[in-house]
Amino acid sequence: MKLLLLIPFLGLLWTPFYNAPLPALFGFPFFYWYQFLWVPLTSFLIWLVYRHENGGQR
Repeated sequence: MKLLLLIPFLGLLWTPFYNAPLPALFGFPFFYWYQFLWVPLTSFLIWLVYRHENGGQR
């Protein structure tokens, strides 16, 4: 389950993939909104790994 944390790492590590101005979203170049998209996605993945590792304990 901890391997899920590699997804954002690999998604942001390969810079040539998202180093482009198009497609733009609400006037933001792809470079920026792609990185901002990873903020909630990474938070969600960290939460999933945390829940799995702690077995739902508080």
